[in-house]
Amino acid sequence: MKKKSAKTELTQNPHAVREVREKNLEVAIGRQVRELRKRQRMTGSELAEQTGLSVGMLSKIENGVISPSLNTLQILANALSVPLVQLFSGFEEIRGAMHVKAGNGVEIERAGTRAGHQYSLLGHIGSNNSGVVVEPYLITLDSESDHFPAFQHEGIELLYMLEGVVNYRHGDQLYLLEPGDSLLFDADAPHGPEVLIDLPARYLSVICYPQQG
Repeated sequence: MKKKSAKTELTQNPHAVREVREKNLEVAIGRQVRELRKRQRMTGSELAEQTGLSVGMLSKIENGVISPSLNTLQILANALSVPLVQLFSGFEEIRGAMHVKAGNGVEIERAGTRAGHQYSLLGHIGSNNSGVVVEPYLITLDSESDHFPAFQHEGIELLYMLEGVVNYRHGDQLYLLEPGDSLLFDADAPHGPEVLIDLPARYLSVICYPQQG
């Protein structure tokens, strides 16, 4: 009888799409104010009276015609009994992306590397709301690459072997990496290619670590 393999269910749906958001901040705030007001069955006049705003001013805010002050937004949030940040929830922030064509990665000298190890940075996105930094590298080791002490740094690292064969150390374990193999590990343990078996060797390294405050 063939044993069924256990499947691991991921909690995050990679195909989920959020509701469409507004790219204009004033319009996004106005729509949110109107929606929250109607949800609480308040008329424009009632909300204007509670906030001390004129009906005309409230109408301009809801239609995204003007940019309300932070004080005005706080007053509206209090009257609608919601946190201030909820008034911004319909706004679509700019999300970064970087496309690097083959051979156009930035050649860099990463801290801790030695001569002969070629690191091509495949992209970089600066400060963002995700709270993490991601550094993708294409690493090439050839016959002139010298050996070096294992790396140690914060975060999580993913390796994907493209070409060649190496014995890769993580902590006290050695892993034989051949084309198509991957290795995901806690980068705080000593790690690095220890035995270069078949050169040249190329692998993708993606390092993720917390964004510094």
